[in-house]
Amino acid sequence: MARDPERTKRKILDAAVEEFALHGPDGTTVERIARAAGVNKERVYNYFGGKRDLFSAVLRAELAKVAHAVPVESFAAEDVGDYAGRVYDYHREHPTLTRLLRWEGLAFDGEVPDEEERRGYYSYKTAAVADGQAKGTITTSIEADHLMFLVLSLAGWWSAVPQVARMITGPATEEEHARRRASVVKAAQRLAQAP
Repeated sequence: MARDPERTKRKILDAAVEEFALHGPDGTTVERIARAAGVNKERVYNYFGGKRDLFSAVLRAELAKVAHAVPVESFAAEDVGDYAGRVYDYHREHPTLTRLLRWEGLAFDGEVPDEEERRGYYSYKTAAVADGQAKGTITTSIEADHLMFLVLSLAGWWSAVPQVARMITGPATEEEHARRRASVVKAAQRLAQAP
């Protein structure tokens, strides 16, 4: 039977997403990831290098997915609240991304893998805020980079600490998710509102 390297890589990445989200880069093993993917661990090393390299590849892939699913060009033309709501929806539907980012923060002291490349990923979001500020649709009372970070925090923190959200606002029913999303949208709009 012919080998399909791309399919094998995809299986490894899918298994690694789940393993890393559950156990973090230090709490799982290449052997466990390989077993979940149905491949031998040498295949993992051949395609991705060591465990830290695989963790970096997983984060790259997951961040590319969110960038594609929740694009933004300019808050001069797009509503910041709508964007925040879409980010909330994405994190609700894909809670592994938030878990992976939290594990990354715990596992790496200082600069993380691909940090320079990822700065570029985040810079287009900050540029969307700066464009809105330049065109008068977004407040200039908060600098663009801080405002973007605050909007992402509003939208993503619910998924980052679901236990705290539950203790404060109650069980995560569909009705409660709608209420949370509406609050995220409104808070982002108020935060970014031009005078």
